[in-house]
Amino acid sequence: MNVALVRFKVAAYARSHLILQPFLALLVLLILLYSTRVPAGDELAAYTDSAIFLTIVCGWTARSLLNCEPDTQRLISMTSAGRPHREVVAGVVAAVVVNLGLAAPAIAVPLAIGFAAMPGGGVIGVAAVLHLLGVSAGTALGALTSRPLLPSPATSLLTLVGGYVTMIVLSLTPLAWASAVPAVVWMRAVNDGDLVARLPLFAAHTLAWSGVALAAYLWLRRTRC
Repeated sequence: MNVALVRFKVAAYARSHLILQPFLALLVLLILLYSTRVPAGDELAAYTDSAIFLTIVCGWTARSLLNCEPDTQRLISMTSAGRPHREVVAGVVAAVVVNLGLAAPAIAVPLAIGFAAMPGGGVIGVAAVLHLLGVSAGTALGALTSRPLLPSPATSLLTLVGGYVTMIVLSLTPLAWASAVPAVVWMRAVNDGDLVARLPLFAAHTLAWSGVALAAYLWLRRTRC
């Protein structure tokens, strides 16, 4: 992996106006979730909702980051990297870096202003894992809907939103296993009090889905600039 190329992509995205979109979406998310303080004992439920909604924000971020570089510049980056796959991997890593920057305030802000009582370290640890899963699934979804694979902006956006909605709908059915983030399953686990016990299974499921999706993206990019 070319670290300099990752920095270049993150810096280019940071200089673009596109970076404002996911941060505004995150701000709206935090306002909706924490406009009133979450009662003591409900912190994990709030964090679960946050991680679920963060998935689409991260998908939007990954898509826009991979879209912001002009095609000609992307070809130049491929050439300067020595091997085309290095540029592709650098783009994915850059998207993960930015998405981690979004996940951090989603976890930290509620600790300062969102909760009626400070949750324990165990709750914060589970919240961190859930948000990392949201970052993983969102980055994969955003990569699969980015311009190198879907040149039409309308098709790309509809596929991104449709993919996220499909995840939610699948989680309502026996096909929840096909959803990267089975939102309803997670929320039911919180209500049943067994989220922590089932977290390793949830993590393995989401990471496996994300790994397959990113592998598909990397493979498809072999024939697309």
